[in-house]
Amino acid sequence: MKTQIFNHNQVLNMLKRMAFQILERNFEASELVLASIEGQGQAIGDLLESFLKEISKVKISRVTVSVNKSNPAAGEVLINPVPKIKAGVPVILVDDVLNSGRTLVYAMQPLLRLGVSMVQLAVLVDRSYKSFPVSANFIGTSLSTTLQEHVHVEYKRSKFSVHIE
Repeated sequence: MKTQIFNHNQVLNMLKRMAFQILERNFEASELVLASIEGQGQAIGDLLESFLKEISKVKISRVTVSVNKSNPAAGEVLINPVPKIKAGVPVILVDDVLNSGRTLVYAMQPLLRLGVSMVQLAVLVDRSYKSFPVSANFIGTSLSTTLQEHVHVEYKRSKFSVHIE
């Protein structure tokens, strides 16, 4: 059974708050790179970018990180386009749900190979069932769920919702 726990307006409010937190943490930066995980992470990255542009003049570069979420070790993790990252420019890795941390560990690897000096993590939902030492810097909400429950961020017809199944 699917139960909606957050509607589109609630998700927008979380993302607006996260945009302010990103700017506060990176107040000296003149540029940010938003590296969104392909899929829902891209949609979240799109809205974060628009909110950041509303409240700041910081230059924002966008890249997409393609990773097999069900089995990240099975394939190559790709960044498109490959960014030219300047020293000291914060990279914000964006995804929908942080569960075990496995996807994000794999998604960080190509960024580290590029020589980034800082990677921060922004997630809409943090479930706190980590198997890897990954913690988010910017969190829309933290949810206490059972291991059997699945948190699903849905983006249909330009509307977000968060469900538990």
